[in-house]
Amino acid sequence: MTQLRYATSVASFLKGTEAMIVLAPQNVLRAKRHPAVDALPKELAKLTRDLASDTAAGLNGSAAGTLTGSSPRKLAVGVLPNTVSRHNSPSRTESIRAQMAASSTGRRGKAGAIVILDDPAHLAGALSGIARALPVYSAKTAKKSPASLQLLALDAKGKVVKISKAVRAHLEAMREAGRLVDTPPTEMNPAEMQKEAYAMVRGLANVTKRSIVGPKLLEAGCGGIHAVGRTALSPPRLVILTYSPKGAKKHIALVGKGVTYDTGGLSIKVGGGMVNMKSDMGGSAAVLGAFRSLAEGGCKHKVSALLCLAENAIGPDAFKNDDILHMHSGKTVEINNTDAEGRLVLGDGVSYAARKLKADVVIDAATLTGAQLVATGRQVAAVVTDDEKLEAILTTVGRQIGDLCHPLVYNPEFHRKEFASKVADMRNSVSDRMNAQSSCAGAFVHWHLDGTKVRWAHVDLAGPAFVAGRATGFGVGLLAEAVRAI
Repeated sequence: MTQLRYATSVASFLKGTEAMIVLAPQNVLRAKRHPAVDALPKELAKLTRDLASDTAAGLNGSAAGTLTGSSPRKLAVGVLPNTVSRHNSPSRTESIRAQMAASSTGRRGKAGAIVILDDPAHLAGALSGIARALPVYSAKTAKKSPASLQLLALDAKGKVVKISKAVRAHLEAMREAGRLVDTPPTEMNPAEMQKEAYAMVRGLANVTKRSIVGPKLLEAGCGGIHAVGRTALSPPRLVILTYSPKGAKKHIALVGKGVTYDTGGLSIKVGGGMVNMKSDMGGSAAVLGAFRSLAEGGCKHKVSALLCLAENAIGPDAFKNDDILHMHSGKTVEINNTDAEGRLVLGDGVSYAARKLKADVVIDAATLTGAQLVATGRQVAAVVTDDEKLEAILTTVGRQIGDLCHPLVYNPEFHRKEFASKVADMRNSVSDRMNAQSSCAGAFVHWHLDGTKVRWAHVDLAGPAFVAGRATGFGVGLLAEAVRAI
């Protein structure tokens, strides 16, 4: 595992460093003189410019490296595009991640990364790209020397940009969220996820924790969470963490889908569709990471995190197509696809947050639909909400922090009909898969808030939460910064 460390000067950064990478826009690296590049020792600055002169950034950046013949032994440059499109992050988070991944910096020994920023406000988003390129979990048996990566940020004048405790907490929470998702599902079942959640908030002030487990879910009215996980060896549960600072006037609830493994249930996934379904708890991991970041760094609002944890397994007590579930909202749901289970656990979670916890704002996060990838892609989450201000907050802070998201249409008048049932209030899967599936899924979740006055938004992060076989920690920054901005 690569440990992140934080340098306070160029001199302290270079001391003992064996490999380093300089990440900056192309126009900075190719300039004959630039204060930030010139802050490096003369020979390193010259090598940096030489490497960059032969490396075109393209649309998403490019990397190159060389041996220096001196110290540090290896030098790489990550040449970033000078500008990005209007729906991308000005922090160039994805470009930085891609160039870190393309280089070997940070894999072994003592290494470092210097980021040259257009604007100090881009700091958290830029460092998020580095953190995403260095996932924590590994079960490989090959022995490697312990690795550490020093981070240093410079502004356009070559001055050091301080990496605050809040930014450090964000990076660690994001990497921990990624570790939880990457851990094999037999090891990270609902019970273990609860233990991890409790451990992550241990010692934090003003935080309480509790859980509703197994048959107690039915007593609490959470028939959706219970049904999805009732046949698994590890019982389903609703874990509730609450941060209550003095003087808080608003209560914001973050609700995460935590399906620790999704077989599809009796509507079993086939043709390899079950592979990587350990990632189906990416929403709950993001919620947990955001909660830790908010509680550790301080937040003016009361914040609750609800982790809806279940393993959608196959067994003699598995819920079946044609079953009718009684949800926390009081609504009944006829099951016509046991593989559309995420909306069932979320339906209970958002209702519990609004009706039982009396939250003013509810934001749910989930790896909910494959259709999200079709709609907004692998790097951009989808937002469905009836609240224009929440939509603006999420998309704005997403660009700032590098957790990109984009609105989908919210049209329950067009979409609720897809769940029509002859014997219950609704079915759980759409009748027409060509009619905005991701928006329909969001509308299903929101249906379970009928009769409440809560403000609501839904984030479908199926694509960006798990890229190229690894968890990214996506959503931690998005949710935490959205809560702070409300």
